[in-house]
Amino acid sequence: MIGRYDEIKELNRLYDSGEAEFVVVYGRRRVGKTYLINEVFEDRFAFRHTGLSPVEKKPNGLLKAQLEHFYLSLQMHGMKKSHRPKSWLEAFFMLEQLLMDKDDGKRQVIFFDELPWMDTPRSGFVTALEAFWNSWACARKNIMLVVCGSASSWILDNLINNYGGLYNRTTYQMKLSQFNLSETKMFLERKNVSYSKYDIVQSYMIFGGIPYYLGYMRPELSLSQNIDKLFFDSNAILSDEYNRLFESIFSKPDQMKAIVELLNKRGDGYTRNEIIESLSLSDGGNLSDDLNALVASDFVMRYTPFAEKGKVEYYKLIDPFCKFFLYFVQGRKEITNEFWASANNSSQIVSWRGFSFENVCINHINEIQTALGIPGVKTSISSWRKKASATEKGYQIDLIIDRADNVVNMCEMKYYGNNFKVTKDYYMQLRERQSLLENEIDRKKVVRNTLVTTFGLDKNEYSGIFTNIITMDDLIK
Repeated sequence: MIGRYDEIKELNRLYDSGEAEFVVVYGRRRVGKTYLINEVFEDRFAFRHTGLSPVEKKPNGLLKAQLEHFYLSLQMHGMKKSHRPKSWLEAFFMLEQLLMDKDDGKRQVIFFDELPWMDTPRSGFVTALEAFWNSWACARKNIMLVVCGSASSWILDNLINNYGGLYNRTTYQMKLSQFNLSETKMFLERKNVSYSKYDIVQSYMIFGGIPYYLGYMRPELSLSQNIDKLFFDSNAILSDEYNRLFESIFSKPDQMKAIVELLNKRGDGYTRNEIIESLSLSDGGNLSDDLNALVASDFVMRYTPFAEKGKVEYYKLIDPFCKFFLYFVQGRKEITNEFWASANNSSQIVSWRGFSFENVCINHINEIQTALGIPGVKTSISSWRKKASATEKGYQIDLIIDRADNVVNMCEMKYYGNNFKVTKDYYMQLRERQSLLENEIDRKKVVRNTLVTTFGLDKNEYSGIFTNIITMDDLIK
């Protein structure tokens, strides 16, 4: 298995704890939650079940279908034929009987995959799960209940932050994140896909570190050929993945897509009030729930811009797959075979690489901080944008690392095919931005211009403007 070393260690520790365990694993869809659990526990399951996707069924038939499917899983794991359960309370009672019949004193691992799908409207599922754990499972020291879900907001609201009968009942929560660049490189190598670090970074701009998407890469094809095959050829496998992604994890996929598509229009994101105004939404709790769900699912980040008065929060789209899909695939009127290969050096794609590399860097803050030699220093991450006025020029700083050791790194991110070169005009622009930033920070702090780029920096009379230089070799180990 690639990566997940800490997660594997924790799951095995919990397996050997000798206590009843209620473990919640959540994260973005396609990130590899099910694969992790299956690989760690393999043949150690006493019972495993996956909820049915709500996309394929009409709402009025969902509960019946979910209960029927659960009954069949019970039979597959050894339950004798019986009547089908008419409610979740009865279904969990049948599970208790099955587990007691199979109990030989050893650890019993129960795995519910895509748990949020099982909670259909007015089904009483959460109440039944609560009764199963509180009335039976938590008192049996050999029980280990593991649940997974891609609908991270459901997991947070109904399990981790539940204030009802499941309050403080989960014993461990594990959020599974996408691969970083180094893990992406290892994953591709394991599949015999050989790319340069330059192309690995570019692949991350498209797929993020999502194993499911990376698994489609064919070793005999170049990166450009793989992109065409997956997105732009006729019957491309991922041509409708964006819609499937939202429909499978959100109860209001159209509204969630509307928010994401708005956020995609501006690199530094939007405030809550701007979202309300732009989409003509009501300023109520539902919007808060939607925004929290997008943040919990790693599609969006919430941050406060540097030096922003009043601490207004912004919401910024950071999911590479969504950003790529909306920029190149969404709304295409016709399928163009070999689009990417033929337009690889077009101004459109070159421009896209520039701002997409900034997003890659934001997704690798830990690696950047390690390269700066400050992995243990407390920091805050933000950006800063000022609109132009009649008397002042506008400017934008995409990444600011404000450090507790009295240093502020003002980061410039440049995706280049060769070493980056500082021109006189660019030098003067950086000096101006640095001066503006220095006026906003505490006087005991110092600003350091920091370059994050692909290969390095050409030395010339202006290159000394950068104190720190971070390259792909620092981001990919």
